Amino acid sequence: MTAQVLELTIGWLYPKLMSTYGDRGNVITIERRCQWRGFGVKVVPLDQDATPADIRSVDIIVGGGAQDRQQELVMRDLQGAKAEAMREKIEAGTPGVFTCGSPQLLGHYYEPSVGQRIEGLGILDLVSVHPGENTQRCIGNLVIEVTATKLASDLKEMTGMTPYLIGFENHGGRTRLGNVEALGRVVYGLGNNGEDGSEGAFYQNAIATYSHGPLLPKNPFVADWLIQTGLRLKYQQPIQLSPLDDELAVYARQAMLKRLNVQITAVDNQPVAVKSAS
Repeated sequence: MTAQVLELTIGWLYPKLMSTYGDRGNVITIERRCQWRGFGVKVVPLDQDATPADIRSVDIIVGGGAQDRQQELVMRDLQGAKAEAMREKIEAGTPGVFTCGSPQLLGHYYEPSVGQRIEGLGILDLVSVHPGENTQRCIGNLVIEVTATKLASDLKEMTGMTPYLIGFENHGGRTRLGNVEALGRVVYGLGNNGEDGSEGAFYQNAIATYSHGPLLPKNPFVADWLIQTGLRLKYQQPIQLSPLDDELAVYARQAMLKRLNVQITAVDNQPVAVKSAS
């Protein structure tokens, strides 16, 4: 009897309008890590030409960032039946990673520095506001400890370690969370607003973060979580991924933490990230 070939479909939100700062890297990382394990994988653009049926057909959703004008075009297109299909997928637990502008798309609204408020889908209980053209942007390397309960538990089970994510942020908007879990707490960088120490959001199986396209290449275990979660939901059976050689990624993570003077130490047998004095 021939073994079943597992397959996944990646839905890429508006690849031409929302793929700034290397956000394509997240799609490529998921695609390659599927291929290296022998899974079938295809990428479907969820753009202006996509239908609600196209949205419902995907197993993982990836969204990137955009400039204000492009984001407005996206948010005006993703309405009606398409918006409802997106809402159904996220509520049903379809895993996804939404970076930079995409969390604003999933929130209640985004107020740009110039122009009118842009209404979002209201899936995530958060709002984003740009303080004004003369306000300094939130730019730089980012390190967070994942604190979202389910995701932190899943990642710790997969890796055997408390999960810390390394990324890069570049955003003008400031995000405030309502009744939704933060993705994590900021160890290095600014995060959602540079004030309350929160970064991103997590809802059902949707990861929202200001970290851009290097997120999954720098944290390949998150890509594996998306793949494993997508397969389990699609095939309704336990799925365990075979390990891959991530030696280079591990080395790169260690080098970045050293460069940022962030040390992972143990307190009461629990890993704690400490930013050393510069």
